Formats: sequence, structure tokens, C-alpha cells
Amino acid sequence: MSVTIKDIARKAGVAHTTVSRALRGSPLIAADTTRRILEIAREMGYNPSAAARSLKTHRSKVIGVIVSNIDDPFFSEILQGIEEVTLVSGYSVFMSASQRDPERERLIVQTMTEHRIDGLIICSTSFSPRQSGHISQNGIPIVVINNQSAEDYRFSIYHDDVDGSRKLTRHLIDLGHRRIAYLGNLLSGRSTQDRLRGFQQEMHAAGLDVPEEYIHQVEGSLPESGLQGLQHFLGLPVRPTSILCYNDMMAFGVLKGLVQAGIQVPSEISVTGFDNIVFSDYTHPLLTTFEQPKRSIGNQAARLVLELLEKEHPSQADMEPKVIILQGRLLERESTAPPTPAH
Repeated sequence: MSVTIKDIARKAGVAHTTVSRALRGSPLIAADTTRRILEIAREMGYNPSAAARSLKTHRSKVIGVIVSNIDDPFFSEILQGIEEVTLVSGYSVFMSASQRDPERERLIVQTMTEHRIDGLIICSTSFSPRQSGHISQNGIPIVVINNQSAEDYRFSIYHDDVDGSRKLTRHLIDLGHRRIAYLGNLLSGRSTQDRLRGFQQEMHAAGLDVPEEYIHQVEGSLPESGLQGLQHFLGLPVRPTSILCYNDMMAFGVLKGLVQAGIQVPSEISVTGFDNIVFSDYTHPLLTTFEQPKRSIGNQAARLVLELLEKEHPSQADMEPKVIILQGRLLERESTAPPTPAH
């Protein structure tokens, strides 16, 4: 049988209301009394009931997190960053993947609303305005990470993808590359647009033209998407000497495809990724990439949603918008090198 507040009160010789207040850290209870009650609670193996606490506080102490898919290790690092903050604040995380399926998205929102999540973090998914509106109407604050949709959210965490793409492109230009291609993901919305824009801006700043055929986008961001996109570049009369990939996962597919085609990396074609997921340091050759501060992004998102929950009546419409933009760093590894004269 589980230990109750009344059991602790009997052993401590105090009223159960005193125990309840002491367990909540109320300043109305003397420090010595609080310490004695906490010690008795530990000795008796007391575990507070989350359900009972929820009824009293009207808070579930649960933060919902929606990602587009769980196949990409990028999201696991974001989630670790979120949990680093939520767990020490007494919150649990309810995570689900939308798979970019509108019906699945609707069911996730319905389930999270029924479970009375306190706040929601939307991570890199083109979440529909209709569903986010439904969440907001229920008084649930929303924080968005790397928003991919056309809708603007008042509380957002972004990585500066334009800056990251510019630095990757500059790295290739400094190595001597002039025929640089961009392989993007049509489904990623703002991220691929920002990374493409950074690429184009840096090429323009260097006085370099980008042939139309050197920009190619496919539907997806997994290795098979990179493998598929590579075929376009290999079929060109004049191949690029380097390929800037939308993310690391696509770069993995490109590396595999180049090996299959008997093309040496980086002596014949240099390859870059984006994100610096854990596997990028285990490819052959090691992948040059741009590191997003993924855990920091998750930390910031969690802190922001908890900050919104600290308000007495969190109404996002009445609060000043807050948009946080974080910078990453270039990681030069083995998949990039100066182009050989023959290429």
C-alpha cells in the first residue's frame, strides 16, 4: 500500500495540511519542521501522486513535443536538450511524430489536448495553422523550433541556417571550388530555402555563377533522398566538383552513391552536410558539416515554454513575441579538399 500524506502526518505528529505545505516548500511552514517532514517522507518511501497534484494545480506537468519523424538523429539531440531542462523542473515530456501526415497530426493534437499537456514544442515540422490554432484556443502555449511553415509563431527558436550555408559555401570556395552544387529537400520549407539562400548569397559575393542545373531538390531528407539526388548531378555534361547537401543524412546517401559510381571523395568531388548528427563523425571519409547547437536549441525551447507557463494566465496574444536565433560552427573534416586540376 502506498504511503499517503496522512500517514506522514501521523508519524510527524502534525496536521496533514502542514505536511502538504511542507512538501510544496511553503514559506508558511518553519524550516526545521519542513526538514523533519521531508526526512520522514523519505524514510517512509513517499511518492507524490501526479494525478492528485494535477487535480489541485490544474497542471499536468507534461510538455508535448511534436517532431516530423523519428528517423533522424537530429531530433533525438533536440529532445535530450529539452529533457535536460524539463526534468529538473519537474515536467515530463510527451513526444510524438507527425510524419507530415495531416490526419496523424490531427490525432496527435487531439490526444495531447485530452491528456492536458501544459505546453507544446513543435520541432522542425510543417505544422498546420489549423492544428496550432486548436492548441492555442485551449490555452496551451506553443514554442516552435526551426519553424518550417509559412505561419509565423510568436515564440520561436531558430538556428541561423543562412549563416551556416554561407560558411560552408565559403569553405568550398576558399578550397578553390567554382562548380558548386546544392542538393535540397523540397519538404523542409524554410530550412532548405534559407540554406539555398545562404549558398546563393555567398556564390554571388564571390562573383561566381550558379547554373540552374546545379540546384536540385528532392522530396525527403534521408540517405535514400541524397542517393536519388546525386543521380541528377552525375548525369550532367559538366559535373560539379563539390555538392553542398541540405543535411548530413542526405550527405550519407551522396557518399554511398559516389562510392558505388567509383568516384573518389574528396579528390574528384567534395561533399558537405549540415547539422553534425552523431554519425557524421563516423563516415568514410569523415564528413565536413555545419554543427547546429542542437542541445542548446532544445534547452532554449524548454526554458521558453516554462517561462510562458510561469505567467498566471498564459495568453500568448498578450505577451511580447520572443524569437531566439542561435549560431552554429563549421566543422572541417575529410570529405572536402581542393579540386584536382583534371576536375
